[in-house]
Amino acid sequence: MPSPPLVPDDGPINLDHLNRMTMGDASLEREVLAMFAAQASELIEKIVRMPPNVADLAHKLRGSAEAVGAFRITDAAEWLESALRDNSDSAEALMTLTDAVLEARAEIDGILKRS
Repeated sequence: MPSPPLVPDDGPINLDHLNRMTMGDASLEREVLAMFAAQASELIEKIVRMPPNVADLAHKLRGSAEAVGAFRITDAAEWLESALRDNSDSAEALMTLTDAVLEARAEIDGILKRS
């Protein structure tokens, strides 16, 4: 039987964190999520092209994701930044980041449709 994860996996968006960051204001939560979804989509489109400033773009996405509780994106962006800094293979980190953004976007779309 596998062991449980050390840190609970709350899905693509940690809603408790988001609630704390928006002080329980549901309207603000929706606004922040919509802005993050748009920014994340824009950034990942640029990141996958691997431009010279890709590390800066990943760092920007990481910070935004952390603010809304998209911790899978935070971790994946940090991994990509590290791979780029170490000049190691970044393909798996990039794929993981792309998947995390897609998951978060799907979660956000569902949240916004329900409200």
